[in-house]
Amino acid sequence: MKQKYITGTILACCLWLGSGVAAHAAMENYKLDPTHSFVTFTIPHLGYSLLQGRFNTLSGGFALDPGQAEGGSIQVTVDTASVDSNHAERDKHLRGKDFLDVEQFPKAEFKSKRITEKEGKATVEGEFTLHGVTKPITFEAKMIGTGPDPWGGFRRGYAGSLRIKRADFGITRNLGPAAEEMELGLYIEGIRQ
Repeated sequence: MKQKYITGTILACCLWLGSGVAAHAAMENYKLDPTHSFVTFTIPHLGYSLLQGRFNTLSGGFALDPGQAEGGSIQVTVDTASVDSNHAERDKHLRGKDFLDVEQFPKAEFKSKRITEKEGKATVEGEFTLHGVTKPITFEAKMIGTGPDPWGGFRRGYAGSLRIKRADFGITRNLGPAAEEMELGLYIEGIRQ
């Protein structure tokens, strides 16, 4: 009787450990496709219209277990000098000390701490570093699609957005009260590794 109990206990532990290994093995890692991933920004211009632009160069990746609602992660690094507002002189100003100060702060970065997903929508919590300042942020994201590509790979795409106060990240140039906040959009497409 004692031997059966010990054997049963060992078997249960092995099954439990095995299920943990199986769950870990189900984790999928994705590298960002830099030609189909970008960060956008939208900010009011004098309260009369909206200025939009994007950052053209970013890198990073994400990991997830498609069978689990929690446990994924994402990390994105943006080259701040790649700012593009469709106006060369304005972009030069944005790269300068009044705004992004790209010589001192060449990168902006987001690293997740917790992701929960339900029915294709995810709540992403993590730390965002911009202009040398790191703050906790939370934003919603949704899956755009997933599946094979024409080159034998497998892809997933997500989109999310959030609003930030520029002053929270040390960017205090006076652009009027309507421009104290800006919206950031994150559009990522990952290739499974």
